[in-house]
Amino acid sequence: MHCFKLLKVLCAVVVITFSDMTVAEVVAAPAAHQASPDIYQVLLENEQVLVLKMVLQPGQQDNWHQHNAETVYFEQGGSAQIRTGDNHVVTLDIPNGFVMWHQQWQHQVTNIGKTAISAIIVERKDDK
Repeated sequence: MHCFKLLKVLCAVVVITFSDMTVAEVVAAPAAHQASPDIYQVLLENEQVLVLKMVLQPGQQDNWHQHNAETVYFEQGGSAQIRTGDNHVVTLDIPNGFVMWHQQWQHQVTNIGKTAISAIIVERKDDK
């Protein structure tokens, strides 16, 4: 049941994100690994996908960025705040092993917990 509630919140974040952004704003943000190279490590990049490893330490936040349509596997979850367009902020408790998918979006993430959050992110390359 906890994963279902988290999925509903993440879907709401995506809806909020797209309702608050114009196409020009979606194009303007850098990719995660370019905006915050200290947090996102490129594991693989080819014509089809970009695979990133994200490690967000307690109290750390990344810079505003975008992801193409992506699947995210949280190796280690935690407590996070996600800021989307027009400063909408959603607080999430992400369980270890949680997997999510969503369309292209822009956001900024802050780890508000006491442990590192780590995730593997697989983005499609054809979302331009």
